[in-house]
Amino acid sequence: MPPPIPHQHAKELQAIGRILDQHPQILDLVLHDLTRHLKNPSRGRPGLSANQVLRILILKQLESLSYEQLAFHLHDSTTYRYFCRLSFSDRFNAKSLQQNLKKLTASTLESINRVLLQHAQNNGVEKGRKVRFDSTVVESNIHAPTDNSLLYDTIRVLARLMGRLPAGLSAGFTDHTRRAKRRHIAIGNAKGKLERNALYCDLFKIAKKTFSAAKRLIKKYEAPSAEAKVHQLLDQIRHYLELGKKVLSQAERRVLGSERVPVEDKVVSIFEEHTDIIVKDRRQTYYGHKINLATGASGLILDCIVEQGNPADSQRAVTLVERQEGIFGQYPRQICFDGGYASRSNVLELKKLGVKDVSFSKRCGLKINEMVKSAWVYKKLKRFRAGIEAGISFLKRCFGLNRCTWRSLESFRSYVWGSVISANLLMLARHNLN
Repeated sequence: MPPPIPHQHAKELQAIGRILDQHPQILDLVLHDLTRHLKNPSRGRPGLSANQVLRILILKQLESLSYEQLAFHLHDSTTYRYFCRLSFSDRFNAKSLQQNLKKLTASTLESINRVLLQHAQNNGVEKGRKVRFDSTVVESNIHAPTDNSLLYDTIRVLARLMGRLPAGLSAGFTDHTRRAKRRHIAIGNAKGKLERNALYCDLFKIAKKTFSAAKRLIKKYEAPSAEAKVHQLLDQIRHYLELGKKVLSQAERRVLGSERVPVEDKVVSIFEEHTDIIVKDRRQTYYGHKINLATGASGLILDCIVEQGNPADSQRAVTLVERQEGIFGQYPRQICFDGGYASRSNVLELKKLGVKDVSFSKRCGLKINEMVKSAWVYKKLKRFRAGIEAGISFLKRCFGLNRCTWRSLESFRSYVWGSVISANLLMLARHNLN
């Protein structure tokens, strides 16, 4: 392959490639993921190598590309092909790229990040002695959930799946999708509660008719001798039918019973059912997952935890610091948190671990001398903590961490870690170039 063009971006990609080449153990981790479900990895047509898959993932997150855009740029750009170690004879499409990248697990990507942090420590870029922590929300790739939109989604998906069954199976089924769509739009434009409730009642009837038809079809054809494709469709119908029942129940409780449905009983998406409801600062609601991040003085992302639910930040402070010992072999000397992590018990626990200075952006009743040794140190750490806000913004603007476009919870975690290692590699490359 020809050398890359003399451009700053090409130089950064070349520097990232040199870092990856210094750590061949990373490729063993990637290869394990690519071959873990294969009975005989040596058989079949040769696919993308571990080195190529890892570099393609880094490029995708680095440029915030869709799979279609990624396939185009890899075919079109000499610099990108050079970085990803692709020859001009390699041919692939968006689907094959997606199938390979989705095989990488979050645990593998986390292990790769620890190798990169060890590289940073060995080269004097990051020592892990001064660490700051904060949390943010990564949204799932869903629309804002409303009762009418969730019911309409369920009806149209079930109708589409039932329409794919053989003609003999789906006989007698009536598709009410168009009627459900009209009710869905009318509810959004309704001017009063009485008008809205009347439209909801009709939408509930449509949903119940669709659910009854799905139940009949499932009972009608469950023979073991059925084709695999039919069994696959029936499994999908069962899955969305169960979700649809929950959606219908919560809608009737809210609309007809004026009941406040508990968070644990709510379904906010039938496609990304793992999505959590995150209320931030009692004013804004997000649909996704909370993540806790740790960054060092170098700006590198030292750690990341994708949470389930919405645990209080104060419950996670000690766990976050304990994980630092597993990364660097020692606890940080100075740490600083956002005000949400503040509590006297956290200060006492962290001091027992050997942390010298513990700072919170808001004192929340704590005295300065309880946390750090002087007001000057507290002021410095408070300013240092503010730097993590820029790091979070950098991840969201440049690496797609504002919204995860991959489906399922495991893929959500992989997507987050893919953004983290791409950001760390870029920062390490810039340290080497400066």
